[in-house]
Amino acid sequence: MVLETIEQENDIKKVAPEQWTVLAEEIRDFLIHKISVTGGHLGSNLGAVELTMALHLSLMLPKDKIVWDVGHQSYTHKILTGRKAGFENLRKYGGMSGFPKRKESDCDCFDTGHSSTSISAGLGLVEARNLRNEDYTIVSVIGDGSLTGGMAYEALNNAAQLKKNFIIVLNDNNMSISENVGGMSKYLNNIRTTERYLDIKEGIYNSLMESRLGEPIVESIRRAKSSVKHLVIPGMFFEDMGLTYLGPVDGHNIPDMLKVFREAKRCKSAVIVHVLTQKGKGFAPAEKHPARFHGAEPFDIETGLPLTPKTKSNYTDVFSTVMCKLGDRDENIVAITAAMPDGTGLKRFRNMYPDRFFDVGIAEEHAVTFAAGLAAGGMKPVVAIYSSFLQRAYDQILHDVCIQNLPVVFAIDRAGLVGSDGETHQGIFDLSYLSSIPNMHILAPKNKWELSDMLKFAIAFQGPVALRYPRGEAYDGLRECREPIVLGKAEWIYQGEQIALVAVGSMVKTALTVREQLICKGYDCSIINARFVKPIDAELIGAVSTSHKLIVTMEENVASGGFGEKVRAYLDSIHAQAKLLCISIPDEYVEHGNVEILRKEVGIDADTITDRILRTVTDCG
Repeated sequence: MVLETIEQENDIKKVAPEQWTVLAEEIRDFLIHKISVTGGHLGSNLGAVELTMALHLSLMLPKDKIVWDVGHQSYTHKILTGRKAGFENLRKYGGMSGFPKRKESDCDCFDTGHSSTSISAGLGLVEARNLRNEDYTIVSVIGDGSLTGGMAYEALNNAAQLKKNFIIVLNDNNMSISENVGGMSKYLNNIRTTERYLDIKEGIYNSLMESRLGEPIVESIRRAKSSVKHLVIPGMFFEDMGLTYLGPVDGHNIPDMLKVFREAKRCKSAVIVHVLTQKGKGFAPAEKHPARFHGAEPFDIETGLPLTPKTKSNYTDVFSTVMCKLGDRDENIVAITAAMPDGTGLKRFRNMYPDRFFDVGIAEEHAVTFAAGLAAGGMKPVVAIYSSFLQRAYDQILHDVCIQNLPVVFAIDRAGLVGSDGETHQGIFDLSYLSSIPNMHILAPKNKWELSDMLKFAIAFQGPVALRYPRGEAYDGLRECREPIVLGKAEWIYQGEQIALVAVGSMVKTALTVREQLICKGYDCSIINARFVKPIDAELIGAVSTSHKLIVTMEENVASGGFGEKVRAYLDSIHAQAKLLCISIPDEYVEHGNVEILRKEVGIDADTITDRILRTVTDCG
């Protein structure tokens, strides 16, 4: 096997050109078999195999640098830099990350995980290189989906001023996670499908090269930035910005890409290399259903179907169902997402009410201010975004929504620990960054029934509301506990004495197990469903502080700025006698791994919580 000869970076340069196609096939086969077991980002990686090979053939790593936008497509890069063995434990706790990580390899020059950042990071590396009078090549790889994010254009605008080489590879597969939307998608599609341009360009090029002075004329045209593409594609967006544009080039043709990369390396400016690829290439199920194989669970290779079919609804499903029902009752309800109609559960709403559904692309900042405008215009916007992505729009939430006290609902999916995607995707900061904003109201449901009730409450409420819920199977216990949602009011689940567990959202289920363990140890125990993180139920907390010796707050959020800190501040203000124990995630980044393993590692699993409570009770005497 050719792949077995790749043991470290730059080994690919020893592979004969006639073996490149074989190596690409072997890499695809390797990825399909490994990811079918571990899960991971398959479609984007299958589409970027030849592109990555061409980059590695053109560059000398780690001296030269590649910045991968998001990093979903970096698996082939990891293989070619000697990390093939790491795929046995891909995205598992203590194993290899699914994203570029500087601590993993010198060939990973920048940690990534969120979208539209690679051009900014690459430009920073370019300027650092220039200031230090060093000589190496820097390439930022960005997908067409990431070009729907505004940060990419801020960086492009800045990069247009460069007088030194900087290569930006536009990996264009017409997809982000779901199919791309918006003007840039339409623009790139026009370039992709302009066969007349490609035919004329090739014809003129061939005719010139056949003439005696052909090559000097072609080079003169390139240097003057008046290449034949200007004759047939009006505007040339990138060139008009001051960037050199090369392409489009077939992203599965390595020799063609090597030629373009050689030309790109000669440019004394920022240059866009437009590469056309197919997401999921080489695996029929991924080609047919690219969105499904963006982030795949372990699957059967023959059918492409998950090895463990979903049997119960998750919180996203519940949100989806309730949104559709509410949309039928109220025509003022509109739904907004940032390139994730499938992931956030809004696909059904889009199908039922297409005029009231808006996918703004990977542009969370725009999504929030757009929602504020809709609210100011009399609509009832629901913005559905993952927790770790919503933090990108902090200023817009504060400035455009909350200062005006506009009725925008934030449906925050994937709140808390999410697992295999690691530090950049854990939703463990939302309670902290949202609760710092005046006029914001924050709720967290204990089960799927309460999610339904809270969404109805949030849409009817006249002000900003954030409703945060976790990834995974929706808890369906405690159905009998369904008191009406009242602003700032918590809910008693069990009333006891001695110890009060005040749990937020997903931690209510954990509190039930903790209570059972404490009862077995001879301690009476209350459980309170906090419901609201902001405002907290001060009246109930005050009452509990006089009837219980120990109050234990439980949340799936970092300690700093979280629910426990708010309870502590209130208890201090009333000089409460009860002792407080705050159970939360330490103020640190949490790596990738199985959620249950991570919960134990950070100390929010039932056994660890029970042990901490028993030690605290013992210390109290």
